[in-house]
Amino acid sequence: MKLHSKIKGKGKPLIILHGFLGMGDNWKTLANAYDKEGFEVHLVDQRNHGRSPHDTAFSYELMAEDLKEYLEDKYLEKVSIIGHSMGGKVAMRFATLHPESLNKLIIVDIAPKYYPQHHQQILEGLTQVSKAKLTSRSDADELLAKYISLKAVRQFLLKNLYWKTQDELNLRINLQALKDNIEEVGKGLPQNSKYAGETLFLKGGNSDYIQEEDEKDTASHFENFEMKVIKNSGHWVHAEKREDFLQASLEFLKTN
Repeated sequence: MKLHSKIKGKGKPLIILHGFLGMGDNWKTLANAYDKEGFEVHLVDQRNHGRSPHDTAFSYELMAEDLKEYLEDKYLEKVSIIGHSMGGKVAMRFATLHPESLNKLIIVDIAPKYYPQHHQQILEGLTQVSKAKLTSRSDADELLAKYISLKAVRQFLLKNLYWKTQDELNLRINLQALKDNIEEVGKGLPQNSKYAGETLFLKGGNSDYIQEEDEKDTASHFENFEMKVIKNSGHWVHAEKREDFLQASLEFLKTN
């Protein structure tokens, strides 16, 4: 699959993989910061997200292979990757399948374990938005508020809106495929998958996605990892504590 991306800057290649229901554009501000630090930043939309193609098939193996194809198309032999949440799972799978293509790996607020499905309310809200043939973003927000109380989460999700026609809004995501394959999103790394390269896990201090007991399982997959906590941040670490996140990630990426 030919993934859509936006490329910013020149220098060492850095791939950023967004989370579930996100898109590369979510990372624009940080991409500008990495650009100034000497990186060529690739903001990639993963399959069924953003402007990338839609397909009924959806799994971490497929998304890892999509990324491999992307690197080949862009003539990128070795890259560093930052992956958040679902994007972190893709990055982990890619690292275990194609370690020769990786320089450094940063995983943001996700562990290699299985996560129970917990997006039902969000997917139901987005389903109603997609059915409603809305003509304004405020109407979309009002409808989504019946399912999601947190305005910040609604704002994040509604970035998926686009003008399907001159007077009708719709969602860029392939909602049906994501609903049909929702159990794939929670899947953990296969038991024997291992990666020996340098890996940094950045955990949100207020997030429960990575528990203390997950470190043992993480160590069984990643031989050379460190875990850092970004204080006073939740699951969207990079958005909530942008400067702290940037500093921690650059410190790791720039170390020889």
